[in-house]
Amino acid sequence: MKKKILLIEDDNALRETTAAFLEGEGFHVEAAGDGKKGLEMALKGTAGLIVMDLVLPSMSGLEICRALRGKGIGLPVIMVTGQKRDEIDEIEGLELGADDYILKPFGQRELLARIHAVLRRTNPPPPSLDTGSFGDVAIDFKKRTAVKGKKDLYLTAKEYDLLHFLMTHEGEVIARDTLLNEVWGYEKFPTPRTVDTFVHNLRKKIENDPANPVHLITIPWSGYRFKK
Repeated sequence: MKKKILLIEDDNALRETTAAFLEGEGFHVEAAGDGKKGLEMALKGTAGLIVMDLVLPSMSGLEICRALRGKGIGLPVIMVTGQKRDEIDEIEGLELGADDYILKPFGQRELLARIHAVLRRTNPPPPSLDTGSFGDVAIDFKKRTAVKGKKDLYLTAKEYDLLHFLMTHEGEVIARDTLLNEVWGYEKFPTPRTVDTFVHNLRKKIENDPANPVHLITIPWSGYRFKK
């Protein structure tokens, strides 16, 4: 399932471009243009994370944060602000339960990296997967060995890492940028095309018919999904 993000931002252009970007990265985005509406949507409890401006009409980001924490709602929050990091609002915001801050102007990929980082910190990791199997393929991730039928498969280290991540999130649609962040790390600065190339090579090794894959499935405009 797509992770749902609540975006609370009164700048129409920024709200629309950010929502479109995050949707393109595999998230489902709900948006509000003022604080009271944003709080109302947050209290429904359907979002997995909030990205909101510090300064909003009708109700500030700090007031929203205070209201949520006062009700015992621990929803992760990334606060967007044009103010400097050493100003008191950041300290107050963190004390009220904001999980991170991002300064305007910001790059969309910086925001994406922060979202992934906050989600990693606030969500339990998936169960450990030492071995796995699907179709006629069996893999030992600890020993880094794999067989298909009775034939040994020779996977690169990064192919093992990519397949391990996809298998531990079986059934989920995983965006390319999520894979780049989790498998390669943003410090390496690969491109989404890197993921496509590795998936293509993996299919040639593990699929019976790479042109019509049944395990590594492309979800148009979204990313990839693993299916046993």
